[in-house]
Amino acid sequence: MVELECRKWIDKGVNVKYETRNNRNGYKAGALREGLQKQYVEDCEFVAIFDADFQPEENFLWRTIPFLLENPGLGLVQARWKFGTAGVWRIQAINDAGGWKDRTTVEDMDLAVRASLKGWKFLFVGDLSVKNELPSTFKAYRYQQHRWSCGPANLFRKMTKEIILCEKVSTWKKLHVIYAFFFVRKIIAHWVTFFFYCVVIPLSVLVPEVALPKPIAIYIPATITFLNAVCTPRSLHLVVFWILFENVMSLHRTKAAIIGLLEANRVNEWVVTEKLGNLMKQKNAKASKKSRSRVGERIHLLELIMGMFMLHCAIYNLLFREDHFFIYLILQAGAFFIMGFGYVGTFVSN
Repeated sequence: MVELECRKWIDKGVNVKYETRNNRNGYKAGALREGLQKQYVEDCEFVAIFDADFQPEENFLWRTIPFLLENPGLGLVQARWKFGTAGVWRIQAINDAGGWKDRTTVEDMDLAVRASLKGWKFLFVGDLSVKNELPSTFKAYRYQQHRWSCGPANLFRKMTKEIILCEKVSTWKKLHVIYAFFFVRKIIAHWVTFFFYCVVIPLSVLVPEVALPKPIAIYIPATITFLNAVCTPRSLHLVVFWILFENVMSLHRTKAAIIGLLEANRVNEWVVTEKLGNLMKQKNAKASKKSRSRVGERIHLLELIMGMFMLHCAIYNLLFREDHFFIYLILQAGAFFIMGFGYVGTFVSN
């Protein structure tokens, strides 16, 4: 489709190039780096980047390029998330930051941090949105979340020294990038969510001497959650399911962050996020095959173990305590079981 569209514009006299490559070296970062090495890029000043499943509006460039033309110190104009993200880079900023690197699975974050340390500014256009396709299965979503949690943690490990030794930025900015941006948001946030909601609260039920104050355990977290949910009022009725789902995913993200920090075996694993179109092709191609391995692929042992643990705590709370935490624990145990057996993100045919 892309090739046909390009040919249509070429026939009209528009200077368009259609390029592909026959390998996956460096994954997405490798493709971006290779693309900017083409000879015709020397005549270009900006580069707009979209994944294959993105759907930018017709006026996307008209609403982004003017910012770059007006401000020479601006390295990136970023559009708003609408099940996706997109932006326009100044090629000079990319080159100044050292280009695209494939040392982690978050090549965009890597480049953005390095460009920021070089003094380039970024602009977020909140009223400009670009659609793309969400993962179509729970398996695909897990791979995506592993990459998005493992990659930043691994980048934190690899860039800390580089940030500290950078002479172009203030000590305050170094502290902000290392502590607030990386350590708190990309690592600690996952750990706090998992250990507090899935370990501390259940364990407090089993210890009679521990009385967890309800403001800390319920009221304050609930208030923060609802304040975040206010931004998407259409989904407010799903907030309880969202909380339970995110608590389960915090286990997966915590594990991924640890892998990134320790640079363990799956640290640079890059699995392309399966989308609905690809899933349809695979479903039609394998319709006659009934693979027994699918059952094994859907089972997630850690989630099932956590579900058993929380169910045990719920029963104990119901029998021996009077603080009614069993209501939350039973719901959360159910969420762990559902996701542990893979009964989420199932395929819905058209």
